[in-house]
Amino acid sequence: MNARTSPNEPAVALPAAAAPAPAPAHAAPAAKPARRLRKALLMLSVPALLVAGGAVWWLTGAAQESTENAYLHQARISVAPTVGGRVVAVNVHELQPVKAGDLLFQVDPQPYELAVAQAEVAVNAARLQVEQLKAALAQAEAQAALAEDDAGYQSDELARQEALSGKGVTSTSALDQTRHASRQAREKAEVARLTAEAARAALGGDAKIATDDHPAVRAALVELDRARYNLSVTRVTAPADGLIYQASSFHEGVMLAAGQAVFALVETGDAWVEANFKETQLGDLAQGQPAKVVFDAAPGKTFTGKVEAIGAGTGAEFSLLPAQNATGNWVKVTQRVPVRIKLDDAEGAAALASGLSAEVTVDTSAAADTRLAAKE
Repeated sequence: MNARTSPNEPAVALPAAAAPAPAPAHAAPAAKPARRLRKALLMLSVPALLVAGGAVWWLTGAAQESTENAYLHQARISVAPTVGGRVVAVNVHELQPVKAGDLLFQVDPQPYELAVAQAEVAVNAARLQVEQLKAALAQAEAQAALAEDDAGYQSDELARQEALSGKGVTSTSALDQTRHASRQAREKAEVARLTAEAARAALGGDAKIATDDHPAVRAALVELDRARYNLSVTRVTAPADGLIYQASSFHEGVMLAAGQAVFALVETGDAWVEANFKETQLGDLAQGQPAKVVFDAAPGKTFTGKVEAIGAGTGAEFSLLPAQNATGNWVKVTQRVPVRIKLDDAEGAAALASGLSAEVTVDTSAAADTRLAAKE
């Protein structure tokens, strides 16, 4: 292209711009197959990535079931006295850790000490009564023997009088008196025998029974053991290691009834997780499968455990007011079933507060392998 010039200026010829070198004839046709190849590779990579992602999901996610609807639970024991009375000593306070066997509080023992003393007196009285029964039996048996001898004598005397009366030696009145005396002697002997049997029955039918084996003494001994037990449980001790909870208003002087719960003991040695899985996730869940638990309150720390049990019903089934699905306005809602996870480090988890949220992942690969083998 030439530069523009003014009419008064002489035209100056400029060198023409270098024309682009013609491209080789074979370049344009070669670019099209390269673009086609890249397009084909791109189109094939998308399905390949989908297949690879599916394989990764099958190898990892498909053999796992997870839920964030899970909570930590710890055994909670309601502490209550076995016997009623006034509290005279309190040795615990709110959130105090205790060991099994530690004294928590004590009910006034004096009424129960008196009951023990009264029961001991009753035992001694029962033993004395048994000894009296043995003496009465001996006396009754002796009287029965005497009455039996007298009855035999009177029977022999009657036989002699009847023989004499047959010979006309004795009078009729004397014979009648002898008959009357013989009849009375037999009746007295019978009364004495019955008295001895009654005395023997009072001893349980065994005249040589040990005093403490007699039912009356044994009953008194049972009452004594009961009184001693009631005295021993006036001292309320911790049934397990744990943490005292809800005891802020408990103090000395409170009147308690037997069985009245006063505070709770959260047992630190027993902790588990209750994971509420959807009903569509239960197909591969089984007892004994390994699980991993992460608590929201302890991020970055993973607890291990195993599936201990799968619930017998959904939460709605065992609620106070179960849903009535036959009313005509039924809407299908995916139900959840509680699955109990037993933690390997229960004591470590017990350091957390009961009721904390958790995320549970259960490895169901064993169940998946079993299912595949069954299909094959």
